[in-house]
Amino acid sequence: MARKPKNTPHVTFQTAGLARRVPAQHRSRERYNRILETAAQIIAEKGGEALRMSDIVERAGVPFGSLYQYFPDRTAIIGTLAERYNAIGHACVDTELSPVKTVRDLHPALCRMIDGYYQMFLDDPVMRDIWYATQADKTLQDLDKADMEVLAAILCDALKRLAPDHDVQVLAGFSLLTMHLIAAAVRHAITLERKEGDRIIATFKRVLPRDLLALTE
Repeated sequence: MARKPKNTPHVTFQTAGLARRVPAQHRSRERYNRILETAAQIIAEKGGEALRMSDIVERAGVPFGSLYQYFPDRTAIIGTLAERYNAIGHACVDTELSPVKTVRDLHPALCRMIDGYYQMFLDDPVMRDIWYATQADKTLQDLDKADMEVLAAILCDALKRLAPDHDVQVLAGFSLLTMHLIAAAVRHAITLERKEGDRIIATFKRVLPRDLLALTE
């Protein structure tokens, strides 16, 4: 899980998040990453609901004490995996939207962002399984909600630059809805065969208004 999807910004993971702590020493960091990589493999094979701490210990070759030193339970492991992908997603969205200076820049930037998000799922299919797992746990549902709020804030900042006189609350609500729609479209597309998923993404980009700000007036 330490690797990042292709064509995405480099992200350094420094905060513990749902993990008890993130080790600083190289050897401990390797063990920490091995635990996450093993958990991701098990989730990819069996689904998040089948993830067991004992299976991670056996496959990763780490003692229970080391596992619990970093992660109190399976929810923390799944949440940490989700947080890593969320951080990459935040960086991708910021990369596409930060340079936006005019309304004409916005639509192509959003389309590139959608393509990048979709490609992340294609490059690492376990993302879908991790997302499914987050929907089955209240703590992780809150994590997904927080992720949407961060993404919406990035879009809202871009809209505020383009329309500084608009009502900020309106822009914020519109940004959150837009990000939820984008996420829903991509998450639907990755459940389909590749050709059909590509068609869904292409269709969604075509129906995405070229002047989003006009919808906020």
